[in-house]
Amino acid sequence: MSLFITFEGIEGSGKSTQIPLLAQKLRDLHHPVIVTREPGGCPLADRIRRLLLCPDQEPMAPEAELMLYMAARAQHMREVILPALVKNIIVLCDRFSDATTAYQGIARGLDTAFIENINRFVTSGRRPDLTLLFDLPAEEGLRRSRRRNQDCGIETDRLERESLDFHRRVREGYLRLAAGDPERFRTLDASLPVAAVSAAVAAAVLPFLS
Repeated sequence: MSLFITFEGIEGSGKSTQIPLLAQKLRDLHHPVIVTREPGGCPLADRIRRLLLCPDQEPMAPEAELMLYMAARAQHMREVILPALVKNIIVLCDRFSDATTAYQGIARGLDTAFIENINRFVTSGRRPDLTLLFDLPAEEGLRRSRRRNQDCGIETDRLERESLDFHRRVREGYLRLAAGDPERFRTLDASLPVAAVSAAVAAAVLPFLS
């Protein structure tokens, strides 16, 4: 079956931990699955990702940032997501168009209606069937992401270096999007232990397989 599931949330919300856990559950049920991410997911989009997240990147205009995300998404859709859906492969994507609305629209202050129009263009109108929003306070998310970076010897990226107020606006943006589209969104408490969040993810996704 064709199913497109996106994972959304602020930095440190646990999306990247939960995606492989769900992918394995689905494979155990004999469903074909691919796991991908944005920005990235294919060679061109991965090069754009490095440009967008490089901590040493010169100051980037919000409008330039927006267009780079859209360019990466356009290539990702054509090269990875749409071909997989045509083959009835379940697509699990770490962030998608809602991230652009939350980060560049609501947090950066760009026109969200304009962003929606561009998103519709670059995705050929294909929206996720289900979006899982991993919600927790911005303070906790940043604490987690910085601890992870320190433990793994990873440099904090450009977006992680934004102010706490910026990340609070991103969270508020995500919650606003979820409230406006309750049929597509499932908001999960990302402050819970990994196993509890994984169980909530399964409870949200498995009914879609019926």
